[in-house]
Formats: sequence, structure tokens, C-alpha cells
Amino acid sequence: MNKRILVTGGAGFIGSNLLLYLHEKYPNCHFLNIDKLSYASDLTYLSAISDSDRYTFKKIDIVDRDAVREVVREFKPEAVFHLAAESHVDNSIKGPEPFIKSNVLGTFNLLEECRQLWQEDENSWKQNRFLHVSTDEVYGELGDEGAFSEETAYAPNSPYSASKAGSDFIIRSYYHTYGMNVVTTNCSNNFGPHQHDEKLIPTVIRTALNHDDIPVYGKGENVRDWLYVRDHCAALDLVFRDGRSGETYIVGGDNEWKNIDLVKKICDILNEEVGEAPSDDFKSLITFVKDRPGHDFRYAIDASKIKEELGWQKKHSFEERLRETVQWYIERYSD
Repeated sequence: MNKRILVTGGAGFIGSNLLLYLHEKYPNCHFLNIDKLSYASDLTYLSAISDSDRYTFKKIDIVDRDAVREVVREFKPEAVFHLAAESHVDNSIKGPEPFIKSNVLGTFNLLEECRQLWQEDENSWKQNRFLHVSTDEVYGELGDEGAFSEETAYAPNSPYSASKAGSDFIIRSYYHTYGMNVVTTNCSNNFGPHQHDEKLIPTVIRTALNHDDIPVYGKGENVRDWLYVRDHCAALDLVFRDGRSGETYIVGGDNEWKNIDLVKKICDILNEEVGEAPSDDFKSLITFVKDRPGHDFRYAIDASKIKEELGWQKKHSFEERLRETVQWYIERYSD
């Protein structure tokens, strides 16, 4: 592949991992990373490629239509991996407006500017592709059984998931209305290095290392499917290259954990890797706190479509990568 690739949100968790993955895999591609550098961004994650002549960073908020137009016209991307988003559910409950602006309006700004540019040339219009990265939270919640598929009806239950659902529908409309070459992915919970401190796994590790209470919502019975971020990156690459235009592909780890069981698992790893826990066990720090509003009970993914149609399979062991992730945060928090 030899393309000019635009990645939005490339200084965030999944975006930075994706840029490192793509930069290594495609030595003939040039990459532009645009990120507004919010509290959840960190350019040091990209230090390995920061001096590359194939990588450029520009600080841009996709809510700023003029800035988006300027950078799209200047770089002329042939591929877009759109990951920029406000993503923390708790923050969307406290203040939903930034989520609507970034996830809905920002997606529209980027999509529309790419449409206008690409339609100026018939070859660009046919060959260039826009990949939109979304979440399984748009589907709402599941009971004890079943799994989300690409056919599951949307039923978002938080301002965050509603804003992502809105962006998904905008992407869909550009395929059906304009024939634009777009594709969407909806993924389960990611884990791995570079995730912001506010998320579950980093929060458990950080608070445990500080000997603070480890907060767990409700009774910790909520269930999530966990996907290693590098497996997700491989899926995004595959969907971009081989996915059918206008289609949606769900990506999951076939790896369901109750929150409380995952927290205890991380504590066990910390006991082995660090020791020096209060009462000789970091699990003694677990504290149950009031559940958040609209907390979906369970998410699970049926990833049959991406497996059968595109041949994707996760390659990484959850046990090994979780331990590596814990080790990465131990080092980060010890600096």
C-alpha cells in the first residue's frame, strides 16, 4: 500500500497504537495525525515515529470546520482512519455537549470535507476510503445471554453512546446518499498500553499502587468483552483494505469478564509483580461505589462476519497481554 493516510485522534489510546502499527507495516505510506490534544492525548506515545519523514502531526480540533477543510485540502488524504472522539461515559453524563460536538459535528465536518475533495476526481472518488471507528455501546445492553451482531438494533443508553450512534448514522447516510466509499467498525472494550488513567484497567492499577481504594461500580457484576488493542489495530487495517464499502464490521475479543473478576485478576498480577500490598493482597483495597446512571449490564460481541468474510482472528493471549499491560502501567506510574 502506498497512500497518504490521515488518522484522527492519533495521540489517543487506540489511535497511537494504530499509527505505530501502520507506520511499521506500510513503509511507503505517509501519515498525518490530527488531534486536538485533549487531556486523554499524549504525543510521547508516538516518540518512536516522531522524527520519521513519513509522519506529520497537526494540532486540530475536528469541530473547527475551517481547520478541517484546510488540512484536508493541503494533505489530500487517500485514506482516513477516523478515531477522534470524546469517549469517557462518566464525562458524557456530567457534561454531554462536548460529546455531541466532537462525535457528531466533528465526524460530519471531516466526512463532508473529504467528500467534497474526493468528488473532484473520479478516481479519487472510487478508490479513496473513509474508515469510521465506533463502539459496541451503540447497541445498548444485553441480558445474561446473546451477543451483538451487525444486525442488532441501535439502543444507546448514555450521551456518549448516543453521540457515537449519531456519527455511525451519518457515515451510513453518506454511502447510501452519495455512494461514498465508507466503512464502519464497532469494537468491544480495548485494553493495552497508552490508555488514559480514567479507564477501568489503568484506574485499578494506579489506585492499587498508591494504596488507595479501588473503586468498583455497584457490585461489579457488569460484563464486558475485552479486546487487545493490537488485535483491534490489525482488524482496522484488514477492514480498511478488504471490507466491503458501506458495510459495518463488529470486532470483539471473545473474552467476557465481570468487572469484579477482572479487577481481582489485575490485583493478583500486581501481587506477583509488585508485592507490598496492604494486608498482603491488593484485593483488600477493592471498594464498591454507587453505580453510575444508565450503566449497561453486559456487552458481548459476535465477530463472525469479520472472521468469516475477511479472515480476521485475534492473535494475542489475553493472559499474556494483560500481564504485559499491567507491567507497562507499573513502569509508567513509577516514573
